[in-house]
Amino acid sequence: MKNNAVSSIEKMINPESIAVIGASRDPNSVGYGILKNLISNYKEEGRGQYKYEGKVFAINPNAKQILGIKCYEDILSVHEHIDLAIICVRAQIVNQVAWQCAKKGVKSIIVISAGFGEIGTAGRIMQEQLVKICKQHSMRMLGPNCLGVIRPSKTMNASFALTIPNPGQVAFISQSGAIADSVIDWAIEEKYTFSTIVSTGNSADLDAADWLDWLARDKQTKSIAMYVESIKNGRKFIKSAKKLKEKKPIILLKGGKTSQGQKAANSHTGALAGDYQVFFGAMKEAGVIIAESIEEMFDLARALCKQPKLQKNSIAIITNGGGVGVLCADYCSQFGLNLANLKKSTLNKLDKTKMMNPNYSKNNPLDIIGDARPLQYKAALETLIGENYISGILVIQTLQSMTDPVWDAKIVIEVHKKNPKKPIICVFMGGKYSHVGIRLLEQNNIVEFNEPRKAVKAMAALYGLV
Repeated sequence: MKNNAVSSIEKMINPESIAVIGASRDPNSVGYGILKNLISNYKEEGRGQYKYEGKVFAINPNAKQILGIKCYEDILSVHEHIDLAIICVRAQIVNQVAWQCAKKGVKSIIVISAGFGEIGTAGRIMQEQLVKICKQHSMRMLGPNCLGVIRPSKTMNASFALTIPNPGQVAFISQSGAIADSVIDWAIEEKYTFSTIVSTGNSADLDAADWLDWLARDKQTKSIAMYVESIKNGRKFIKSAKKLKEKKPIILLKGGKTSQGQKAANSHTGALAGDYQVFFGAMKEAGVIIAESIEEMFDLARALCKQPKLQKNSIAIITNGGGVGVLCADYCSQFGLNLANLKKSTLNKLDKTKMMNPNYSKNNPLDIIGDARPLQYKAALETLIGENYISGILVIQTLQSMTDPVWDAKIVIEVHKKNPKKPIICVFMGGKYSHVGIRLLEQNNIVEFNEPRKAVKAMAALYGLV
């Protein structure tokens, strides 16, 4: 297609005007949900009320007004320029509507409607015709069979997801609209933030590689999480991924690893998933990090956008629980992370602080004993992070009656601000009594996990070991 994919995606993500074709008066319909999302006021703590500021046009020949928005018979009846058209009519008339968009001069469309390549031969034929219309008129398309897009910083919810998460630095590209929708709900609860959320659906035109090319230029995005069942053009994807390798990490979760999963993937988005081992090898070559679960995908994406790279494979563990330290050491071995041998000069520095319990371990993991107070954590952390042979630190806090999670968190934040080039990842174990400290860490861009294996894998990812 002559229309550049990156410039078309820019119109999808940052449009000044949007037409919703298939806007509906039925509160239970997709067309109603999308229109409502675009004109709604959202509320964010500390930011107040906010909403999408662009122009929104409702297209419905059978209504004069929906949600207070004037309705037009078709997009050709709108006498203003349209950057983006969102199509949510029945599949049988999508091609007719797409042709009208092309005649109007629209260069970017999102086809929400299902009933195309994912349903079999008849749908595949309609999908091929839809792509042909787009090609003939240099118009680019997201979908069909997708959820839509969300750009939190623009307060643009061009999807039928229930709400919109807060702005952040992680982009999420998902072949599954249902997974994207569920992740959004989870993000609101967990205060997880995103730069962009995209549901690619059948990827009949714009595909995952096109979105990577756009994200490479997006200043808001620092890391990319992806859920895919298949990749339409493997060579194109690998080329795009390699360009991002040193700039913005890609963490990918693959659906359809097994024969049963591949069968389900084919009926879901109409694309064959292919052999997983071949896929895995190709992704590793391209520098893509493979996640094993949705939770792990976002854990790694969060760590990689918030923490600096690990410059040398040499880390230290500080813990107030010996058993957790042992587990952490095992996980380090599993993922190829080296535990630095603490030098005698380092131990002398620790002793000179006069803060260490006489029974502290004098080894790595550095067990500062269960009764460790914030000042013991401070002495240990300041000493170890100041050593040139230690490049990153895992800070583990188990919950004892004398533990102070809030002050421990404040110490980590203070030390990290003074040493921003070395990653610090925390494991604050517990629940109710650790909650405030954990939130404090997150608010200050310190990555925290609730158990050590996640933290170790995240640190390993910072050195490119996973």
